[in-house]
Amino acid sequence: MNGSSRDALLFVGPRDVAIVAERVAAPGSGELLVETVVSAISPGTELLVYRGEAPSGVALDTSIDGMQSAARFPLKYGYATVGRVVALGPGVDEGWRGRLAFCLHPHESRFLARADELYPVPEGLAAEQAALYPSVETAMTLVMDGRPMIGEHVAVFGQGIIGLMVTAQLARFPLASLVTFDLHPLRRRLSRELGADDAVDPRREPSAAEGRDCDLVYELSGDPATLDDAIAITGFCGRVVIGSWYGERAAPVALGGAFHRSRMRLISSQVSTIDPALSGRWSKQRRRDAAWDLLTLIAPARLVTHRFPFAAAPDAYALLDRHPEEAVQVLLTYDA
Repeated sequence: MNGSSRDALLFVGPRDVAIVAERVAAPGSGELLVETVVSAISPGTELLVYRGEAPSGVALDTSIDGMQSAARFPLKYGYATVGRVVALGPGVDEGWRGRLAFCLHPHESRFLARADELYPVPEGLAAEQAALYPSVETAMTLVMDGRPMIGEHVAVFGQGIIGLMVTAQLARFPLASLVTFDLHPLRRRLSRELGADDAVDPRREPSAAEGRDCDLVYELSGDPATLDDAIAITGFCGRVVIGSWYGERAAPVALGGAFHRSRMRLISSQVSTIDPALSGRWSKQRRRDAAWDLLTLIAPARLVTHRFPFAAAPDAYALLDRHPEEAVQVLLTYDA
């Protein structure tokens, strides 16, 4: 096998993506060639890249090979690809041939990977479900960092795909209450279906947050101004977990008044690392196994609102950018 061709998604500039043709080398020693079946667009981080709002001086992702450089156009980005192994390089176990596997890899119709970069998809799990693995794993990290306890009052701002996955996991705890906030009716409906006791429109029902004395609050809206709202409803010695990546956007945060005496904790959370307090018992492999189990239990493919053929990827990004009220999770599909 002397190599083949592929189509790859390239972020050319702000709100400008293109599908380009490239050559792919034959798999070398220790490499596998993967034919992509489906990939998921991250409506949070990827939209920052799409809009040109990712910080230019910060690596895209220090934990993923090929993404350790800053966000400068043109670039490839993406980390939720599922495909089937179609060719093996020298030294690769024959058992990989034909396997369905997940990879933290940009949107491409085929790609080379090492065996240790591929996550075998558990038997019985569809490719579309497996493409949502990063969302479930990220939500699991957020939940673990928040340390929810029995009988606590918990709130979640933002019910995009990550917020919904956090809600789905928190709903399995014996909490006193679980309330979510989102601007869009579709997301509020899905939030209730996943177990929220109430899902509130923060614009039309501003009084809904008043008087709340939450033990634990998650800020997952992606809007830096929402952090003030999260702080405002957090009680004495409460925790605010900040899972949003704001990119280059900034907003003043009101840390005077009640906050000064509140002893609340503001916690940054991101999936690339495990809290050192937990890492003695929780390896990345253990977290990965638990995330696969949760993926099966939650069945998040019901949150997929749109599927676009890979050639129409520019339309997919435009939809997420311009009509967030219509889209939750968007998938790109690839012809076999």
